[in-house]
Amino acid sequence: MNNQTYNLAFVFPGQGSQSVGMLNDLAASHPEVKHIFERASDALGIDLWSLVSAGSAEELNLTHNTQPAMLAAGVAVWKVWCQHSAIRPSWMAGHSLGEYTALVCSEAMSFEDGIKLVAARGRLMQEAVPPGIGAMAAILGLEDHHVVKVCFDSAENEVVSAVNFNSPGQVVIAGHVAAVERAIIGAKAAGAKRAVMLPVSVPSHCSLMVSAAEKLDEILQSTAIDTPKMTLIHNSDVASHSAPEVIRNALKEQLYKPVRWSDSVKFMHDQGVTRFVECGPGKVLIGLNKRIAKDAAQFSIFDPESLNMALEQVHG
Repeated sequence: MNNQTYNLAFVFPGQGSQSVGMLNDLAASHPEVKHIFERASDALGIDLWSLVSAGSAEELNLTHNTQPAMLAAGVAVWKVWCQHSAIRPSWMAGHSLGEYTALVCSEAMSFEDGIKLVAARGRLMQEAVPPGIGAMAAILGLEDHHVVKVCFDSAENEVVSAVNFNSPGQVVIAGHVAAVERAIIGAKAAGAKRAVMLPVSVPSHCSLMVSAAEKLDEILQSTAIDTPKMTLIHNSDVASHSAPEVIRNALKEQLYKPVRWSDSVKFMHDQGVTRFVECGPGKVLIGLNKRIAKDAAQFSIFDPESLNMALEQVHG
């Protein structure tokens, strides 16, 4: 019998946490990992495990590959957890793409539907803004409202906006290349500690993604969605939803509205969450969460050692 624990949240990373060889150590001792990737490969018609475990970084970093790879990785880690523990979180959330992983793990969406959705999402995003047109940059050391003002002042009839409110003092901006470059200069002039371009080709979560969102919505309308088994906090409105049509709209809007990660973690913490487990490769979200919910315990599961540590701490 599974036991939902109110003060426990599982969170799932998005693009940027991927790397060639991720989960190799976990897969060596937990067959659930490769089984999940085999199901993903069957759904997509590609050998996703070979790409992730021994492919090239350039190929893995193509957004239509990254997105299903990261969803499969997050679900694989979740399946490993479920094999070793009867404890379940009462709360889930995912950063950007990770929101789809959270939906699959909360049983609101089938794994195969999720994999196909995010592969289509990546393809539609790249089609909406061809390489070289859009850009993203990280702004460190400025308050949120200052970053918003810098973007407004830098737009000059182009698009640039704050799109990821990741943690206090860390905001990502996105838009047209030239506008993002102007905003970098403006952010430095306003006192930012760092303002740097990110190695991505798609300007996620800004208005340049509206056309992709409209096309994604057509696919979402024919995708079966159920009420999540956990309270799932969505990126765009920092709220949980039970109605399938509202969840579909949240996923559509997420493509061109900001990821409010800092607000999402703060909301869960304010509701009584004292333990966060990052489920998937890397430690990006745990690093952010430590700046948002400073007194909460933070764990990340990505290899056998980190799995054992999380099991020990959550069960302890």
